[in-house]
Amino acid sequence: MTEKNCVILYGNTIITMDKDRQILKNAAIKIVKDRIVEIGTKKKLIASNPEASVIGSENFMVIPGLINAHQHLTGDRLIQSCIPSSIKDTEAIFDWSVPIHASHSPEDDEISATLSLAESVRCGITFTVEAGTVAFPEMVLKGFETVGVGGSIGSWGWDIGDGPYADSTDGVIERQLQVIELTKNHPSVKGWVTLVGHDLMSDDLLQRASNLARDNLTNLTFHLSPHAGEASKYLEKTGMRPVSHINELGVLGSHVLIGHAVHLDNSELETLLHSNTAVASSPWAYLKLGQGITKFGRHPEFLSKGGRLCLGCDTENAGDSKDLLLTARLFAGLMQEAQLEIDKPTAQYALELITIGGAEALGLKEEIGSIEIGKRADMVLIDTSGPSWQPLAPDPVMQLIWGASSSDIDSVIVGGKLIVEGKKCKNFDELGLTDEAKSRQKNLLKSAGLNPRSYWPITTY
Repeated sequence: MTEKNCVILYGNTIITMDKDRQILKNAAIKIVKDRIVEIGTKKKLIASNPEASVIGSENFMVIPGLINAHQHLTGDRLIQSCIPSSIKDTEAIFDWSVPIHASHSPEDDEISATLSLAESVRCGITFTVEAGTVAFPEMVLKGFETVGVGGSIGSWGWDIGDGPYADSTDGVIERQLQVIELTKNHPSVKGWVTLVGHDLMSDDLLQRASNLARDNLTNLTFHLSPHAGEASKYLEKTGMRPVSHINELGVLGSHVLIGHAVHLDNSELETLLHSNTAVASSPWAYLKLGQGITKFGRHPEFLSKGGRLCLGCDTENAGDSKDLLLTARLFAGLMQEAQLEIDKPTAQYALELITIGGAEALGLKEEIGSIEIGKRADMVLIDTSGPSWQPLAPDPVMQLIWGASSSDIDSVIVGGKLIVEGKKCKNFDELGLTDEAKSRQKNLLKSAGLNPRSYWPITTY
């Protein structure tokens, strides 16, 4: 007898990313509710489940849902590609992004998160680590629910310096607790302890935040060392480099995800490896902001030595795009350039980072990241019928990473539900939000006193 809510999913190729990295042909996947319950031949599964809904095509390649490990969902989304690239990264953050965050309304946060997650899921991203909501995490949670994807949210905390929602150490910890409580029973979104990071967190805040994450069986994430100036500040203040100082505090561990960690010395690299601390790399952001990833970045080496690495797209004024396949391709190129002694092709590493490797770095490898029985049914269907895919290569992983883009994605399933079909979100009218987004962009720039056009003259005839 066919189970209720049963779906059969198939394609010409299924890249499972299971422990054996199996690539299946002439196979199908049976989904019941939100779980993968069986993998077998298409003929057998359809025959034994005559009442099941069938999704697929002989032209589709099926891969696990992609994992974006570092994404700002608010603030920059409504002013995407507005911050000039000719200014320093610190100026872009503190003279542009921070004032925008300070001007955000609850409705701004909700529409920003909704649009960002909608674009993300059309690019195959089914799980997003939100890198810190300054003001209204409950509105960002609504964005997750509207689009229908999974992820984590956090309330951006800092107890050093001035800025929107900077607070006492006690105040910051209280806001973290509120987010944990907000998502306590949520089926697909979890509250993380989330600090701004950099040099804007006291030792006491770091230690309490780490303990809070451990006690509540969740993760701690913060930004650190995207540029060389951060190490200088830590050396002046503590006599140690950032990672070394934080390690002395007993903060690091498998529950910690550091955003960036571009500028590391040998000792810091070894500390991250030995402490089992994860790193989220957003290579497009470092290139756009000129932060030295090609000269000083150690992420390929970190990964080759067994480090827990994952990839992110960052903000709409740094990485700008949420094409995670393109991000993976860039990282594969960085690994090629590093000329490391590695045990598999760089394309394999790249795909792992946005699927099962990313899941492992987030502590979620038993739940997402691969197509295996018992896991959540998060999957992406890629249309390989276009001319750019012809002929199909013998190695589908190589062709996926080096030759494909998110524009090839046709459909996306999250938690067993088809939420993108024919390249369009099914749960809401994405285009219907565009006019509102335009007006909100104008109002945000005005209220923050920012004028992007002062950096480039535009003449209208």
